[in-house]
Amino acid sequence: MFDFQKRKRKHSELNQGEVDSEAFHKKVRSVILDGTRSLVDSVRSLGYLKEETDAVKEPLPSQECRLAALCEMAKELPLVDDEEQECCSQSLVAEDGCSSHVDLFSRLTENRTDRAAVVTLMGEEYVIPPHTAFLLSDFTRIQPLVHYGRMFDLVVMDPPWENKSVKRSRRYSCLPSSQLKRLPVPLLASPNCLVVTWVTNRPSHLRFVRDELYPHWGVEVVAEWFWVKVTTSGQFVFPLDSPHKKPYEMLVLGRYRPSVDLSTRFTSEVPVEDQRLIVSVPSALHSQKPSLSEVLKPYVGAEAKCLELFARSLQPGWTSWGNEVLKFQHTSYFTLTPQGHYNRQLRNDSSAII
Repeated sequence: MFDFQKRKRKHSELNQGEVDSEAFHKKVRSVILDGTRSLVDSVRSLGYLKEETDAVKEPLPSQECRLAALCEMAKELPLVDDEEQECCSQSLVAEDGCSSHVDLFSRLTENRTDRAAVVTLMGEEYVIPPHTAFLLSDFTRIQPLVHYGRMFDLVVMDPPWENKSVKRSRRYSCLPSSQLKRLPVPLLASPNCLVVTWVTNRPSHLRFVRDELYPHWGVEVVAEWFWVKVTTSGQFVFPLDSPHKKPYEMLVLGRYRPSVDLSTRFTSEVPVEDQRLIVSVPSALHSQKPSLSEVLKPYVGAEAKCLELFARSLQPGWTSWGNEVLKFQHTSYFTLTPQGHYNRQLRNDSSAII
């Protein structure tokens, strides 16, 4: 009888991915350390950071998100036929000011008013910001976004990258990198559109975005930024040299270069600085990134049409798509003021770009 046992890896051994990660970290370490120190010192002098306390944190809402499962169920519904594709959007609020019946899965839903509205889905209520459009679907039902007829000047995406911790926790479904090529970015981006992708610290993901994904879409890489996560006292959320988790993530920025329209290639285009740092206190909500709306405005203009892919919340003035696009719009994440306005709940550890 043979006893086959899996060979255990020695603690001192590193696989190729870990070797690549360590090499990349050494390359950017001084940029992260020096830049963060400078920003934190400046902000601390203005009184925006405070020392750590033992104050009891407000408990997070425990609402279970079933949106992805609903998107799966919606696949059983008939697709919108060709004649109806010209009318692939719908208004959440009718002309008389009353909420209208909407199909959230096969059409873009718009709140064209100046006030937030509430939509009910399977007994759950979600807050829809003013001047917002969204589509609740997965890859198989993304066509209404293409037929929406709007070309965007800014496209931001936070793909559900594959990683071991997410697989173990089952917080959300991961997506193989190769599947991202299916996103119809060239059909959604205007010439010189700024495309921004959040990337984990896994070097293979970074290489994929730079060397495969962006070239596939016709996007030219113009800069790489870092999001550095700190505590409310300005310390890194993880040790900078931790071999397991780093206190920073990356953003890859590129410009869409349509080969058929070279005349507008560099028209009124603002250069994007490389290796810029965004330092913030991360949200207590898992994987929620800070809003980039104000940070990116100088590079796309105040009137830019903005799109977020794989969104899990909505922003006023933006169009958003994803199978959990309403996740953090649940009313449990908001407070209702006496004036009838919805305010997103703020906590000491919520995102605040500095």
